[in-house]
Amino acid sequence: MTASTVATATLDSVSYTQSPHRRKSSIAEASGGGQSDRAFPEDVMFSGLKGKALKLNSWPSKAEVMRCIPRRCFVKETSRSLGHAAVCVAMTLACGVAAYALLPVQLAATPLWILYGALTGTVATGCWVIAHECGHNAFSDNKVIQDLVGYVLHTALLVPYYSWQRSHAVHHSRTNHLTEGETHVPHVRSGPKALGEQSPHAVLEGAWNEGLLSIRTLFGESLYGAIRLVAHLFFGWPAYLLTGATGGPVRGVTNHFLPFLGNKGEYKLFPESWTARVYLSDLGIIVMLGALIFAADRVGVATVACVYGLPLAFTNVWLVLYTWLQHSDTDIPHFDGDDWDFMKGAFCTVDRPYGPVLDFLHHRIGSTHVAHHICSAIPHYHALEATNAIKASFPDHYLFDPTPIHKAMWRVGTKCVSVRPYGNEGMWVFRQ
Repeated sequence: MTASTVATATLDSVSYTQSPHRRKSSIAEASGGGQSDRAFPEDVMFSGLKGKALKLNSWPSKAEVMRCIPRRCFVKETSRSLGHAAVCVAMTLACGVAAYALLPVQLAATPLWILYGALTGTVATGCWVIAHECGHNAFSDNKVIQDLVGYVLHTALLVPYYSWQRSHAVHHSRTNHLTEGETHVPHVRSGPKALGEQSPHAVLEGAWNEGLLSIRTLFGESLYGAIRLVAHLFFGWPAYLLTGATGGPVRGVTNHFLPFLGNKGEYKLFPESWTARVYLSDLGIIVMLGALIFAADRVGVATVACVYGLPLAFTNVWLVLYTWLQHSDTDIPHFDGDDWDFMKGAFCTVDRPYGPVLDFLHHRIGSTHVAHHICSAIPHYHALEATNAIKASFPDHYLFDPTPIHKAMWRVGTKCVSVRPYGNEGMWVFRQ
């Protein structure tokens, strides 16, 4: 089954106190359920998972995992979903109206505007997650209501709804695939897919990564990490929409607004059947940009930039951070070719502790993401129950890293540089 076919099918349907360390001895405590004793090389650094994912040598089938999830977890309640959407929109608009009424658009108020942008962008991320749920057919059995809500919310955040729906389905269908994955595909520094043997698009990305590595060598890890985090978090999302940055090298340069760019074969991101929907997404973005231009003409460019632009920038930061940390860490493997399959990718997704406030605002998008990758049609309000069922039934496979988010972010930003082969199971791992 090709990546396009699988992606289309997807649409249808403890406290951490230690620093990460390298493990030099074999793992003697490994138990059954797909785990095995294995010696870890010195250049593999542990996250809070302590190498758990690298001990796996077998995975359950999707049918086995689906059977352990209570049937009620798959029930979509339209009124409940609409209620969550309304609360998110109301909170976001309330923040914007309050700032417009109370904060002066003056240079002296810059710290207050940045604080407002961070707060409101964090709240608005809840709207993003609701639209994400619509794109996964997890919002309602009524497709008209579902797509209308998703289209409006994503368009308001300058996200091309249907274009993203398609590319995100590809991401789900090829999670942690080394060449066919979509978003945050790691840099390969040596081996059969070395820099010079990749597509021109991958060569450009590789050159950027090699440049950053030169900074790391010359000026140290801290500057390297800071530059990488800023580049990823603040510029990664627009770069992905416009060029396919961090996407699978098999697709080349892609563009979420121009569906004809990129690979023309079986790995084409937007097949012909999606062209009309991509342009419908473009129409929404054009209308939204027109509304912003109209607003800027009435109240000023600076006011629109402060009230709307700053929160949008922070919403994009959350989007990139969540996705990055869900699928990357020093001991999370990627797979290639016949060594990859859907359940390997799903179970190499990581849940993390975002705390009750962010879990409420963002509908547990970061703390129940394993269940979401196993079945993306589960509504967010059932995701915790599904997660607990998966954890209880497959404790050796379920991944939860208790590392505090800021520490995990720094570790991933500084240590997850490039992957190389690991063992005989087709794993590719970040090596130090």
